[in-house]
Order: sequence, then structure tokens, then C-alpha cells
Amino acid sequence: MTARHYFLVLFIMFIFGSSYPVNKLALNTSLPPMLAGSLRMLILFICLLPFCKFKVPNKKYFLPLAGFSLTMGFGVIFFLNLSLGEATFVAPIIIGAQLAIPFALLASSIFLGEKVNKKQWLLILVSFFGIFLIGYDPNLKGEIYAIFLCSVSAFFYGIANVFSRYIKEIDVKFTNMIMGFTGFITILLFSIFSEGNTVSHLMSIDINTWLLLLHNGIMVSVIAHTSMFYLYKFYSVNKVMPFYSLFPIFGLILTFFIFGEIPTLLSAIGGTVVIISVYQLQKIR
Repeated sequence: MTARHYFLVLFIMFIFGSSYPVNKLALNTSLPPMLAGSLRMLILFICLLPFCKFKVPNKKYFLPLAGFSLTMGFGVIFFLNLSLGEATFVAPIIIGAQLAIPFALLASSIFLGEKVNKKQWLLILVSFFGIFLIGYDPNLKGEIYAIFLCSVSAFFYGIANVFSRYIKEIDVKFTNMIMGFTGFITILLFSIFSEGNTVSHLMSIDINTWLLLLHNGIMVSVIAHTSMFYLYKFYSVNKVMPFYSLFPIFGLILTFFIFGEIPTLLSAIGGTVVIISVYQLQKIR
């Protein structure tokens, strides 16, 4: 990998890592988590709309495209925002999000028949054990529900990866635009009926909160993800994927500087177990 691409991938991982503390900052302004997730998807949709030519895809793509849009646009963002809204500490959520990789492997094995070898099974079990350790941290007893919601988000991310395999022939900008629109509408409906006072909440969003939402909508969902696809033009997946283990490290560092969170010994051990096992999983192809 060239020096320019090394800097690019590090920048991408920094942006990915920043998503969690920035999202938490937005929710700390009393913005309801469902509404925040809906607005993030709306920003993604608006940003991609000018670059997409709408063309009805082949009928064989209807179901997987709908599945991808619902699991990624609704399931991942919906439960991730709920988990951050429930969480007092951001660090366990960043670590819990790493379960997306083992869930993706499990989903690929079940639905696509892709082989998972013994070493991968062992690493999957080790990664879940790391989350188990974090959940048993006495200082995080009040975070169990938030970690559970984050795990559900990671599960949906794994399923979304399966659906994405079936629609890889469709332009990625188009699929993400549809996903953004689907996520915006579905999460907004849940927000209206569950959180209520939607118009009032929208009117009370100040410029600082909008900047935080724009960061996740544009910098994370559009620029960072698009840049990753740019790197895939030059390098194989197994060359790029191991770098994903860097984004929780960046996220934890930013969480420390923004919220002053210092992980306990048990959480540090559990987090290290998860990150290392996920890193090794991403290296196996």
C-alpha cells in the first residue's frame, strides 16, 4: 500500500471511530435517538441523490435490495442509536460494535454456505467471550441493556452483509441511496409514534447539533464509506479489512478526550480480547 493510501485508510478509520462519541454528543442535547438516526439517513439520501440515475433494477434484486435497505438502513442505525441513547459510557458500545464481523461470518456460513474453519469458529467464540467479560464488569451493570442493543445492531450488520452479496452488481451509490431513504422513512415512523413531538424536536435542534448530525451523515456515511470503496479498486479485501480494527482504537481515544472515560481493568481486558480476535478474523480469507 502506498504512503498516500496508508494516510487515507488511517483517516477513514479515524472518521469511523469518531462516529460513536460524536453521535453520543448529539444525543446528549436531548435529541431523541430514533429521530437522530432518521435524520442521519436523510442526510445520506440527500447527498447521494444527485449522483444517482434512477433505474428500476432487475426483479431478482428486489428482495435482496429491500433486505439490505431494511437491515442496514433501519436495523443497524435504529438499534445503534438506541444503544447510545441508553448508554452512560460510550466505550462498551464501540467494543460491542465489533461483533458485526463475527455475526457477518456466521450469517455468511448459514445463508450463503461459505465455509467457516475451526480457527474462525474459535475466534468467534473468543470475541463473544470478550463481550461477556465487559458485561460482567461491576461498573457497567447499568450498561447491560445498552450493550444488548448494540449487539442487535451488530447482528443486523452481519445480515446486511449477506444481502449485499446478492446486489453487488448494482451501483453502490444507488443501493446506499435506497438504503438511506428506507432508513429515513422507517425510523422516522417509529420516532413519530414512540418519541412523539417530532416537529417540536426538529425546531429545537441548534446549529451545533446539526453539525454533529452532518458529521455522521456526510463524513461517516458518505465520505468514509465511499473512500473505502475507492481503496478496494487498488487492493484486495483481505489487505484493507484488517485496518477496521483500528477504528475502535481511535474511537476509544476520542471517547477519553471528549468524555474522560477511562476503562476499568476488566473492560480493558474484554475490549482487548474482542479487538484482537476480530483483527485475526479479518485476516483469515
